[in-house]
Amino acid sequence: MPLLKDKDREYLKGEFTRWLTSPVKLLFFTQTLECPTCELARQIYEEVASLSDQISLTKYNFVVDKEQVDEYRADKIPALVVEGARDYGIRFYGLPSGYEFTSLIEDIFDVAAGSTRLAKETKEALARLTKPVHLQVFVTPT
Repeated sequence: MPLLKDKDREYLKGEFTRWLTSPVKLLFFTQTLECPTCELARQIYEEVASLSDQISLTKYNFVVDKEQVDEYRADKIPALVVEGARDYGIRFYGLPSGYEFTSLIEDIFDVAAGSTRLAKETKEALARLTKPVHLQVFVTPT
């Protein structure tokens, strides 16, 4: 049974057709045992990937696929890497439900475009950073 409503699937298909100008890879790190949200996260990512030929989904086992886990620094599960022409460092941990689903879709658009829609001032401030910054946003479903 699909998680997305038919009208939402059709809307996203149209938006993906309109805006995805280059491929986006979704790299999903999961584990069968002891992960209560992995199955639901997998289903969400499969549904999203099925809506566009520009989106691919690759699944990795968090325990077995250590090379990929280390390469993408996936330190918890379920984890998703959103990657375009390069790895921009975008990671989702847990379930992308509620408002987080919108963030996932917006990140897919940004990665496909190779840029963000941040304000000019924000981009200028980010350009002035002289060392890497580890930014985490924590959310909780309400």
